[in-house]
Amino acid sequence: MADLLPKNTNPRGIPEAPFIEKVENVLKNPETEFDSTMSLFQQRLQQYKYMELSKKQQLADLQIKIPDIEKNLDVIRLIKEKKEDEKLVMNYELNDTLYSKAEVKVKELDSVYLWLGAEVMLEYNLEDATELLNERLKKNQEQLTIVKEDLEFLKENITTMEVNTARLYNWDVERRKNAK
Repeated sequence: MADLLPKNTNPRGIPEAPFIEKVENVLKNPETEFDSTMSLFQQRLQQYKYMELSKKQQLADLQIKIPDIEKNLDVIRLIKEKKEDEKLVMNYELNDTLYSKAEVKVKELDSVYLWLGAEVMLEYNLEDATELLNERLKKNQEQLTIVKEDLEFLKENITTMEVNTARLYNWDVERRKNAK
């Protein structure tokens, strides 16, 4: 059973699944240890699947946040570029399928309002808004890389635990067949 304890983890502390080459090396007394070992394998597998589900949700959230931040940066960039124009006609989204037009007097526009979440919206001048959005974009892109690495690590470990569980089960079936 000591072979099943995690020896290594990834940088975020997710334990690496042990690979069991020979079931006989893990189970010294099959009659008493099989059920608890099988249960341990299945628990670990469920833990990995739960972590994978959580990471997939994080991935989905980031895949929504990053394009939103990029859109906001594009709008601010456009405002800065068109600063010499009297006004700018823009289409904006009211709802998923509903858009409207607005005339913006860009010459007089020195600030934007950013939705920060948790029912908070703040006014920022264009430079501060750009800086804040660039920082958030960088952090979210870094987090996206980390989440993808964790998902790959979990995928490998789920496969390892599924193989371990199948090996253990097949070994027990063979052992019982030979005992008859």
